[in-house]
Amino acid sequence: MFDIGFLEIILIAVVMLLVVGPERLPRVARTTGLWIGKMRGFMSSVKADIDRELATEELKKALAKQAAAPELEELIDVVSGDPLKSASDKLSADVTTDSAADDRQQ
Repeated sequence: MFDIGFLEIILIAVVMLLVVGPERLPRVARTTGLWIGKMRGFMSSVKADIDRELATEELKKALAKQAAAPELEELIDVVSGDPLKSASDKLSADVTTDSAADDRQQ
């Protein structure tokens, strides 16, 4: 984020020592550290919220894409389902079609 080197930190510490004084410098440094910690915590929570929202959007897109392909659902049902059940469903559909054709011929 910021490009602060070692010399800049030493310069800031010397200026703080001159401005604040040696007796109040530890308290000011502790308070500054607490504020920096709070800011980092806030930034990490914001980042986590953004990542969560992006994951939610990706999931919505994946679900919409899956809903657009119903034949994929049928394939998943056949593969993950009971093979005997799917075979019996196909057989009963064929028998129904054949018996309807026989009824029309008579």
